[in-house]
Amino acid sequence: MQQQTLAQKVSCTGLGLHTGRPVRLTLHPARVNSGIRLLRSDAREAQEIPVHIRSVSSTSHATTLGTGDQSVSTVEHLLASLSAVGVCNATIEVDGPEIPIMDGSADSFLHLIRAAGLYEQHESQMVLDIRLPIEVEDGERRISIEPAKHLAISYAVDFEHPAIGRQELHLPRLSAEVFAAELSRARTFGFLSELEALRRAGLGRGGSLGNTVVLDADHVLNPEGLRWPDEFVRHKIIDLIGDLTLVCAPLKGHVRVERGGHSLHVALAEAILGSPASWTAIGAESGSLPSLTSPAG
Repeated sequence: MQQQTLAQKVSCTGLGLHTGRPVRLTLHPARVNSGIRLLRSDAREAQEIPVHIRSVSSTSHATTLGTGDQSVSTVEHLLASLSAVGVCNATIEVDGPEIPIMDGSADSFLHLIRAAGLYEQHESQMVLDIRLPIEVEDGERRISIEPAKHLAISYAVDFEHPAIGRQELHLPRLSAEVFAAELSRARTFGFLSELEALRRAGLGRGGSLGNTVVLDADHVLNPEGLRWPDEFVRHKIIDLIGDLTLVCAPLKGHVRVERGGHSLHVALAEAILGSPASWTAIGAESGSLPSLTSPAG
């Protein structure tokens, strides 16, 4: 498995889901072993923000990464798309505090990456092969990873809402093809009852029926309905894949999630990096390992 970056830079524009502000996003190729980094081009003195567990500043309603006084939120859908196609070196430049929401799914980002093309680099990509189970619990919520031949995901959500209820999905082997066909078009979702509180908190200002599945007390309000009957759990898996990029290496193991969310996903990433006896790094020399325990730069 070789490292990959983008073949050329590529850009798009959109609105931030929570800020409601227009945002220009540009993806740049990056050199081998540089990892994925964020860059706020609107800052007077722009600082690179490594995509790493230690860069997490918030998991409330989205995953936010930051360093110093600069941060970028709602990174998970784009990170999931980059991870799914195997891009491990790239610079993500934005001229605002949030990645654009596009249509609420990962599909637009997948098309953007395909437009740029992929470039295979000359060094191999390190993979973490899980050898011992790791589990995190929070009341009825739990997440774990155990040994497996490939990256597999089993995810369950359980909402007291007639349009959702309990949904479960098992993916025995995640690949770029599976991500594109089974996950990428699943949209973020929210409840009309929470909208006023979100906006009082300065969030959700860019949300609309064009980028969010919105539910009232009983129904989905989007005129076109759902893209899958279980679109909700599929979107949660997109969030999971994006949040697990904070480990800074692809995983070989079976991830199981019960009633997950960003905070639980990030807790698993942190537990993996904090349990080096539970995995083996393959496909890279030992000299590459320090990047797992502290962000470069």
